[in-house]
Amino acid sequence: MKESKRLTRTRQPIEEKSHATTDLAASERPLHDYVAEISERTDVRVGVPLPLGTYARDEGVNFAFFSRHASRVRLELFDHPEDATAARVIDLDPVHHRTGDVWHVWVEGIRPGQLYAYRVDGPYQPRDGHRFNFNKLLLDPFATAISKLPAWEFGSARGYDPSVPDGDSVCSMVDNAGAMPKCVFTQEHFHWHEDRPPRHPWSKTVIYETHVRGFTIHPSSGVKHPGTYRGLMEKIPYFKELGVTAVELMPVHEFNEHQITGVNPQTGQPLGNYWGYDPVAFFAPKASYSSAGGLGQQKLEFKEMVLALHHAGIEVILDVVFNHTAEGDERGPTLCFRGIDNTIFYMLADDKRSYRNYAGTGNTINANHPVVRDHILTALRYWVVEMHVDGFRFDLASILGRDGSGQLLANAPLLERIAEDPILRDVKIIAEAWDAAGAYEVGSFSERRWAEWNGQYRDDVRRFWRGDEGMLGLFASRICGSADIYTKSGKGPEGSINFVSCHDGFTLNDLVSYRTKHNEANGENNHDGTDYNFSENYGAEGETTDAGIESLRKAQIKNFLLSLLISRGVPMLLGGDELRRTQGGNNNAYCQDNETSWHDWSCLEQHSEIFRFTRGMIAFRRAHPILSKEQFYTDAEIHWFGTQGGLPSWADPQAKQFACLIHEDRERALYLMFNAAVDAVDFCLPPVLPGVRWHLAADTSREAPGDLFARGEEPLFEDIQTYCLGPRSSVILLAR
Repeated sequence: MKESKRLTRTRQPIEEKSHATTDLAASERPLHDYVAEISERTDVRVGVPLPLGTYARDEGVNFAFFSRHASRVRLELFDHPEDATAARVIDLDPVHHRTGDVWHVWVEGIRPGQLYAYRVDGPYQPRDGHRFNFNKLLLDPFATAISKLPAWEFGSARGYDPSVPDGDSVCSMVDNAGAMPKCVFTQEHFHWHEDRPPRHPWSKTVIYETHVRGFTIHPSSGVKHPGTYRGLMEKIPYFKELGVTAVELMPVHEFNEHQITGVNPQTGQPLGNYWGYDPVAFFAPKASYSSAGGLGQQKLEFKEMVLALHHAGIEVILDVVFNHTAEGDERGPTLCFRGIDNTIFYMLADDKRSYRNYAGTGNTINANHPVVRDHILTALRYWVVEMHVDGFRFDLASILGRDGSGQLLANAPLLERIAEDPILRDVKIIAEAWDAAGAYEVGSFSERRWAEWNGQYRDDVRRFWRGDEGMLGLFASRICGSADIYTKSGKGPEGSINFVSCHDGFTLNDLVSYRTKHNEANGENNHDGTDYNFSENYGAEGETTDAGIESLRKAQIKNFLLSLLISRGVPMLLGGDELRRTQGGNNNAYCQDNETSWHDWSCLEQHSEIFRFTRGMIAFRRAHPILSKEQFYTDAEIHWFGTQGGLPSWADPQAKQFACLIHEDRERALYLMFNAAVDAVDFCLPPVLPGVRWHLAADTSREAPGDLFARGEEPLFEDIQTYCLGPRSSVILLAR
């Protein structure tokens, strides 16, 4: 058997043929044969059980691997990612190479870039929850890099024999090593140059949600390294010009973009796993997002991206998926956790053969099992300590509050530990406070330190500007920080991540251009994606040349942006909304790795008015910190008005106009007016102190540049009595 090219240290010749024997022969070998063979090796030692994963020490590397129910573990070393045969195999005997549930070995001469993987033996008894299969190569759950495999397919990774009629009852004898990527041992030197995370308080945070590949892969992006971490770095000046303080990156944990096997029924083109919400490794950054290669370079390039963003004062928030994995249900592939210890890592149904499915993807991580809890916490600490990440948005976070039987816990141990962990104390933690099984915990998710995606903000703001009845009070509550939602749990407005659009749903442009979803390209007969969009097309479905419709759509987009950026709480923009990115009405573009999802940068010139308005409203928020305080408004800070100067008609379901006066200090104030009706309306202006005059800051009914004025350039408003608010428009006046 050939020696690994990465094992550079000279060794004595060792006969290893016995280690590459068949499954049956290996299991029949007496244990003393293993012990005698190991004792002859000078380059292989017992190793130590901690830390889990790989750790360089004493001119070699220690490998530590958890499996409670395994009977045998094999470490395999490879020369190339596509190799079907290992360059070297090392079997770990349960007497010498096991401490408790951890299997471990030290191997001399391992160098950075070494490829490796595991095989784990044990019972294949699906009815008892065990799915060990020694024929399947497994990824190390602590691997910090996974090699790129251009055509990774999951079929050969299935742990059962699909030709047998009785489903998954018979163990597959197919060896899939050649069809699996390999783990990469990484130990790069990286100089952080005294990097200090920006640590922006919530009150000064503006989040920009985007996709690493989709942000720059379009030919119009103009970057040298499209679709990569480096390509995103090249766009840092754009982030600074826009004024955002944090980028929230859709999943960068390694996943298989070829996991989806369907085709677009309209074009015949293959679909792909574009979003990446199906992780295979929690510690490994996505290899295909690296411009330099996938043999550890992805980790280095990710660090370079974080460092560059930090130097620009921009935080990095990762969208993390700890609620399920790409292994799916009992018909899915065996890639990692399933083959390591299925009963530990997943929530199993009562029959033990199938999986509880609270994520809607086939399986659910058993997050509150102590072993799994520690694994998730270790992953989070790794991304903070080693990769300098500033925060996390937890996908379907309510799942992390369920016990092994699926019941929601009152004080979920994992959620408390994340909130109280000493390493994570300064990072931002954001929950998508619901799951696919009916849990909806917006306003009551875990402890105060957890911020939450405020789905009610999205829906209520959409419905108000669509002109729905009975939305006046709800809209007012949303722009004030949603005290009606968060007060009961002791959270302030900083607990509310406000958004009108996100990756999951319509873009802001499509919200005002489509009445219904158009997901036919996804190959699911338009049954996927939500039907509750609260959208409107204003006279034409999709793109139109009608100038009147376009003018109204543009004004509505400005209304949404203005509302978002004057609201207490933390604003989050969907990447591309500032240049009217469209998905053609597709509100679930998870499988569209094409121009449906990519940022078309030519829109920046075409829709420069919207970009200017977005940038200007972010600057306006920054210039008026009263709008973003981390407390709810007091009665002394805000007063409410109807069109004629009295209180708004809160109880009237037909009412669609109101105003509020926000006191910045004794002589300065903001007067915000909102009109969601189809007719113009005159608002009476409140009196001001002698010497103080009203100035116009923004009016969404006006064409640029009269729609928004820079700080210090707001024109004097001559009429001190009334302001005529146009149909479906919002206005900001400054008293100074």
